[in-house]
Amino acid sequence: MAYNNNTPKKPTFNFTWIYIIILAVLGFLFITGDSESLTPSSTKEVSYTEFQNYVRKGYGKELLADKAKGTATMELTPEHYRDVFPGNNDFKGQKPSVITQYPSSDKLDEFLEAERANGNFTGDVRYEHTEESPWWSFLLNIAPMLLLVFFWIFIMRRMSGGSSSNGEGGGPMGIFSVGKSRARLVEKGEAKVTFKDVAGQDGAKQEVQEIVDFLKNPAKYTELGGKIPKGALLVGPPGTGKTLLAKAVAGEADVPFFSMSGSDFVEMFVGVGASRVRDLFRKAKEKSPCIIFIDEIDAVGRARGRNNITGGNDERENTLNQLLTEMDGFGTNSGVIILAATNRADILDKALLRAGRFDRQIHVDLPEVNERRAIFEVHLRPIKKADDLDLDFLSRQTPGFSGADIANVCNEAALIAARHGHTTVSKDDFLAAVDRIIGGLEKKTKVMTSEEKRTIALHEAGHATVSWHLRYANPLVKVTIVPRGRALGAAWYLPEERQITTKEQMLDEMCATLGGRAAEELFTGHISSGAMNDLERVTKQAYSMIAYLGMSEKLPNLCYYNNDEYQFQRPYSEDTARQIDSEVQRMIAEQYARAKALLSEKHEGHAQLAQILQDREVIFAEDVENIFGKRPWTSRTEELLETQNEDAEMGSEKL
Repeated sequence: MAYNNNTPKKPTFNFTWIYIIILAVLGFLFITGDSESLTPSSTKEVSYTEFQNYVRKGYGKELLADKAKGTATMELTPEHYRDVFPGNNDFKGQKPSVITQYPSSDKLDEFLEAERANGNFTGDVRYEHTEESPWWSFLLNIAPMLLLVFFWIFIMRRMSGGSSSNGEGGGPMGIFSVGKSRARLVEKGEAKVTFKDVAGQDGAKQEVQEIVDFLKNPAKYTELGGKIPKGALLVGPPGTGKTLLAKAVAGEADVPFFSMSGSDFVEMFVGVGASRVRDLFRKAKEKSPCIIFIDEIDAVGRARGRNNITGGNDERENTLNQLLTEMDGFGTNSGVIILAATNRADILDKALLRAGRFDRQIHVDLPEVNERRAIFEVHLRPIKKADDLDLDFLSRQTPGFSGADIANVCNEAALIAARHGHTTVSKDDFLAAVDRIIGGLEKKTKVMTSEEKRTIALHEAGHATVSWHLRYANPLVKVTIVPRGRALGAAWYLPEERQITTKEQMLDEMCATLGGRAAEELFTGHISSGAMNDLERVTKQAYSMIAYLGMSEKLPNLCYYNNDEYQFQRPYSEDTARQIDSEVQRMIAEQYARAKALLSEKHEGHAQLAQILQDREVIFAEDVENIFGKRPWTSRTEELLETQNEDAEMGSEKL
């Protein structure tokens, strides 16, 4: 017998009807007076003549008169209940009474006073004035109950995760699916990101290429007895493209891709995190070969045993334990590879980083000048840029920028160009975007006195002068005294992208940083609060040189750095602390005196620079070169670009 797809399905049970039935029953009980509506009535309506007879016979205990309705309700004395209600012998919890329509309040008062004088009525008389309740008063009475019912329905639906087409999280019974994985699945063929979209990370791409090859051709490795790494940890600063690189791996390998954050595992319910880990790996095995990507894994992978705090910390550790078990539990060649990303690898649990779990740590560092140029090429594809735009210049102007920062620069430059009505995005738009991101928005409306403006100009010109005449100081790009953000003035430099830094280079940078405060003291006779940021940077640098890098004359070759974040004791004595403080003061004082001596020697050029700053509010490296001449030193960044250009020219000649 053939199966008929048109067979009617059984109706599914909906819990919403239960809520409606409960609400209807409660409303009925509320209207009818609950339990009293189910018992015989204890109130009898009589004529005014009968009412008078009951009062004369002494049946009345107390009386309540309603002037608005013209009714009088008299409660009966217990010994006369059966005289009025002969067929009802059970009055537990009730107050039998009679109700009548009286002619007027005056006549009722006269009658009651007369009977009180005769001794027939000794109870109290109360008057009230009630009006007929409007129709909406019923809604006000049941409003709290309705709010409770709707709040319960809302909570149930929120806990169920909303409606779902696959039935895993939808419907009122979805509360039982709270332990299901919340990973977002990108099916095979849906991933559009490839290695072409990832620029500036050639080293990292080379590391993950082997993972792509394994997912495409696993037999090539398993036939030789090799074991592919089960997991790879992408480590690097924020915005360097760790998540993008993981997506590119899935796109290149053309396999399913499970993506979720480390915080998605941990919930307020105990045991949910471990359940979600199990469900994630179960689904991944069904989709094998595939990739699991856990972003910000430090949310769940923090080292265990450092805190004795219970509660949420225990739940996080249970989740981590389950993750460790699952990573070490599935088969070696099951085809499930785990990628994770973090910028805090130092706080991860050591068991998570051991061989067999995250076998490799792939460092995704900030791009260098050549890599920044490649990133600019990717993000400038959809932008209408000017024909004369120099990408080498842009890459030099963005030292220390990550891929996300460069994307932000390109977008900000396009917005600035559109704001000014330009048809293309030019070099000036990009410079304005870089200034906007680094220094903040210009505050041209901030009012400054001429004395304040002169002090700021002398300060910034001091930085420019000192840095220009020191070999290892960063080359100047631009100086401005237009307020940006919280700064009253700013200077942009082109830092050398070094792999190691010498003591002489650090001292030159320290001297250049102190040039602003030295210029204030030399040429104004006083010092101001404008150098606070400079002093903070210099102090931190001096302490790191002496306490961490061993660059002190009295404390040479010693490092007091302690990587344990829960260590509350200093790793040196009080006498050593005093020596560190003394060495820091000596080092800063020497560089400050050096900056003052250099400014005294170049005071004429410094005065010219300060005057240009006061007049134009901005100076560039060309202005400093016109005053002091060309710098005799070439920075490492410029050398890298020159080498790149020479290699490109040689390649074109071979072609």
